[in-house]
Amino acid sequence: MRTIDEYPRINPFNDSKSDKRVIAWWSGGVASAVACFLALKKYKNVIVAFCDTSIEHPDTYKFLEQFEKISNKKITILKSERFHEPEEVWIRYRGMNFAHGAPCSTTLKKEPRIKFQDLKNDFGQVFGFDFCPKEINRARNMLVNNPDLNPIFPLIVEKYDRKKIFDTVSKLGMNIPRPYKHFLNNNCIGDFDSPKGGCIQGGIGYWQKIKYLYPHKYEYMANMEHKISALKGKPVTICKDQRKNKHGARLFLKPNPDFPEIEDISVIKGRQPLTPFECNGFCSTQDSLFDD
Repeated sequence: MRTIDEYPRINPFNDSKSDKRVIAWWSGGVASAVACFLALKKYKNVIVAFCDTSIEHPDTYKFLEQFEKISNKKITILKSERFHEPEEVWIRYRGMNFAHGAPCSTTLKKEPRIKFQDLKNDFGQVFGFDFCPKEINRARNMLVNNPDLNPIFPLIVEKYDRKKIFDTVSKLGMNIPRPYKHFLNNNCIGDFDSPKGGCIQGGIGYWQKIKYLYPHKYEYMANMEHKISALKGKPVTICKDQRKNKHGARLFLKPNPDFPEIEDISVIKGRQPLTPFECNGFCSTQDSLFDD
C-alpha cells in the first residue's frame, strides 16, 4: 500500500498513460479548482464533478462557470436524491455534528460520490488537499482508509501551499469567491443575505465570526439547534468545548432554556480552524447510523 511518505515517488499522479476515467472532485473552493486544473493537464479522460448542497454562496456558481470557460471543461453536477439541503438531513437524523462526522456531508456529498464512481473501471480520484501538515495528514488517512479510490493529491505532489493556490487562481483570471474575504473555506455559507448557511465543521471561532458578521445566520442556526434538541429530547449542538477541564462537552450557540445546564460558546474564546479545509464528503464520516 502506498504511504504519504512514498507518495511523491510512487503515486498515480505520475502516471499519465492510463485511458481510464479519472474523477476530479471540484468542491467550489480554490484548492480543488487548482487540483482539477492540474488533473486536466495530466490525464486524458478526466471528469470534473461537483456535489451541490444547494446552500453554496452565489460566487461558488460564478466560480464554477469561470472554471468551465477557462478550462474548456463542463463540470458534472451531482445532487442527493434523498435530500435538498443540509437542514433536511439534520432534522431527519436528529443531529448536526456527530462524533463520526457531519451527516450533511455524508448524505449530500459522500452518497452522490459513491453512486457516481466506478471503482472497477476508474483509474483514480483527484482531491484538493493542499501542501500543509494537516492536509497531508488528511491525505494520509485517506490512503489508509480508502485505498480502493486510488486517491490522487496533485497539490501535495506539486507542493502547492495556500499562497501558491491563490496566486494560481488569480493568474488563471478567476475571481476568488467572496467568502474567502472572511473565512478559510467556501463551504456551505449560502447567500450572505440569507439566514441559512454556515459550515457545522467550522468550530467555535468560525461561529463567533459569523455571529459578528452575519447575526441573522447565527440566530437561525442557534434556533435550529434548539428545534432539533426539542425533537430529539436531548441537547443537539454544533460546537463542543475544547477546554481541558470540559473537553468534549456540548456548547449551544445561544442558551437553551430547555437545557440550562449546557453552556453556550460565549463563555470561551474561540479561534478559526487552523486548516483551510474544503468539504468533500470525507470530514471523518463513517457509514454507521447517525447517533451518538
